[in-house]
Amino acid sequence: MLVSLSFFNARDKLKFVFLEVAPIGTLVLGLTCLLDRFMYGTWVLVPLNFLKFNFLSSGGDYYGTHKWHWYFTQGFTVMVFSHIPFCIAGIIYSKQWKFTGLLAWVLGFYSILGHKEFRFVLPVLPIALIFSGYSLAMIEDPSVSSPPHKEKEFSKKHNKYPPKMTAAILFLLATNIPMALYMSLVHQRGPEDVMNHLAKEAFQGKVKSILFLTPCHATPYYSMLHRNLPMQFLDCTPSSEEKGVLDESDRFMTDPVSFMSKFANNSSFPSHIVLFESEEQKLRSSLISFDYREVVYKTVLS
Repeated sequence: MLVSLSFFNARDKLKFVFLEVAPIGTLVLGLTCLLDRFMYGTWVLVPLNFLKFNFLSSGGDYYGTHKWHWYFTQGFTVMVFSHIPFCIAGIIYSKQWKFTGLLAWVLGFYSILGHKEFRFVLPVLPIALIFSGYSLAMIEDPSVSSPPHKEKEFSKKHNKYPPKMTAAILFLLATNIPMALYMSLVHQRGPEDVMNHLAKEAFQGKVKSILFLTPCHATPYYSMLHRNLPMQFLDCTPSSEEKGVLDESDRFMTDPVSFMSKFANNSSFPSHIVLFESEEQKLRSSLISFDYREVVYKTVLS
C-alpha cells in the first residue's frame, strides 16, 4: 500500500518503478528465497504460501475466527487504548493521508481474514501513536500546524504546559499505568510462573522431562527454561482438511481421562506435567496414582 501511494505521488513514475521498486523488490525477494532455501532445504516462496494458506484457503480459520469488524471494535482499539481520541485528532489535523491510508489498508485487509490476532496489526501501531503524538504536540503548541515564521513568536510566550496539555498527560498516565501494571504483573501470569518454577527445578537437576497438557502455545517453552531437556506438548497442527477431525490438543480437551489412559499405555511418564486447573481436577486421581504432587500457580484469564 505504501508503495502504491508513493507511486501515485511520484513525479516520474517509470523512474520510480524501474530504479527504486524493481531493484529493491528483486533484492529482497532474492535474499528471502535464498534464506528459505538454506533453512528448508528446498525452494520455498513463503509469502506465496502465506497467501495460499491464510487468504485463499482460509487455513488460519482452524485456529479460531472473529467477526469482520473485530480489529476496529476490539482488537486495534484495545491496542491504542486511551490514545484513541488523540490518534483521531492527529489524523484529522496532520492531514497525512498517506499514512492514514496505510493504517486503514492494513486493518481492512486483515479484517477480511477470519482468523485475527493482535500481533498481525502490531506493525501499524507506531503509526497510530505518531498521530497521537502529533495531536499532543498541537495541544502544547498550536503553532505546530502553523507556518514556520509564527512558531518562534508563540514558543516565546508560552514556557509552561497549557492546562489542556496537563489534563491530557494526567489522563494518559491515569489510564495507561494501571493497565500496564495489571497486564504485566497479574493478567495470565500463570504460564510464566510455572516456567520460572521449572527453570529453577531444572537448574537443581530435578527435571528429567516435561509434558505440557495445555492448549497450543500456552507457555514460553524453551525461551524461559534455558536447558536442553526433552519436552513434549500437544500437537495442534492442521493434519486434515476434513471438518470435524480433532487434533491432539482438541482430543485431550474433549476427554482428558481417556487421552491420559492411552498415553499411559503408549508412553513413559515424564518427571513433570503442566496443565490447567480445569483439566487437573479431572485427572487428579490418575496423577496421584502415578506419584505426582501438585504445585499451583494462579493465573487470571480474563
